[in-house]
Amino acid sequence: MERLLQYLDDLDDLFGTIGLLAERLRSLASLAGTISLLLVVESVGILLALSEPPLGLAIVILLFTALLYRAVTQPIVARRQHIEAV
Repeated sequence: MERLLQYLDDLDDLFGTIGLLAERLRSLASLAGTISLLLVVESVGILLALSEPPLGLAIVILLFTALLYRAVTQPIVARRQHIEAV
């Protein structure tokens, strides 16, 4: 009976580890998607600024607003961990 309980405990640990790895991969994929989207929007903003300056200014204002929103809504703990990692 004790062997069965130990086996079930090992399975529980395995599934927990897989869950943690999946969460880390999801976080990295989300970060990669965010970075690629920002690069595309910035490139379009630069092209618009060269061809239509008022429209380029509007894109810059939207990006700045998104940056401020992300800075304000990010939890303080995550900001501390990011600072410690750098």
